Amino acid sequence: MAKMSIEERSEERRRRMVAHRATSWEDAERWDLEFWQSVSAEERLSALVAIRRDVDLVEAGRDRDAEES
Repeated sequence: MAKMSIEERSEERRRRMVAHRATSWEDAERWDLEFWQSVSAEERLSALVAIRRDVDLVEAGRDRDAEES
């Protein structure tokens, strides 16, 4: 796969984005469960890895900010 620019990655992410405006916590939980059950195991794992990377970046930024203070 060719390396994508940030603009290309952003556009790809926007095309794949799925949203729902919940009317209650129960509605949100139901929709969330249905969504994750509708995607493949590979897509769920990919999402988990992406979230883990984001968390690592945030934590690294916090550590860097704390060192600079």
